Amino acid sequence: MKKKFISALFLLLITIFFSCTGQQNAFIPDPDFSVYDVTKRIQIDNITETKDGVSVNNMPLWLVTFVNDGIKAVEQIDAYNDKYVFIGVNEGNNFIVLNKWAENFSAVRDTAIMAAIRIEERMILTASLYPDDEYGRFFETFIKNAYSAEYTGAVKEDIYWFRRSGAQNAYSFFILITIEKNILQPIIRNMMSQASASVNAAANFATAPTSSQTASVNRLRQTFFEGF
Repeated sequence: MKKKFISALFLLLITIFFSCTGQQNAFIPDPDFSVYDVTKRIQIDNITETKDGVSVNNMPLWLVTFVNDGIKAVEQIDAYNDKYVFIGVNEGNNFIVLNKWAENFSAVRDTAIMAAIRIEERMILTASLYPDDEYGRFFETFIKNAYSAEYTGAVKEDIYWFRRSGAQNAYSFFILITIEKNILQPIIRNMMSQASASVNAAANFATAPTSSQTASVNRLRQTFFEGF
């Protein structure tokens, strides 16, 4: 049930996102949102070519760490210790299309999607109920704020790719985006404040958050960056 709810909300946010970007005449990549899924397993066997040549020994540390241990491990690397890391992944057989996708991958726009997903996962992590029951209207309002926010401090640091022989999707492309913790944390705190104020301003007898929901929201705001 929880997964169904999350999927429904995510589809709603996707619809909002494409409506907004369409109005701005922004580049819209192929709407395959699996590129934001950092949990899928990446195969690194039978690599025959990389961005740097044939040898896999020259693959960047951030990519090797991501493939082996995940995105949290990348954030433990000294170079990224004070940053939040987001990685887009895309696979296929058409190098030209994938390269174009990588070139047009936007630090600001695409970070909004990845940050919203990460924020939602953080909220679910400590929720004992379904998120909408745990946090009330604050949950959806906060996620929408996260999805539409501008992450002006986000930086597209690197693009890397490799090719595997005998693979269904021969090419794997990776985009490394980072944002300083001291930049992202105030953005998220401000979004939480806005969401809380919006919910309270619109509340009436029927929609007012319960005392339990208020306590959950307050606890989340105090501890949000633990495990984020």
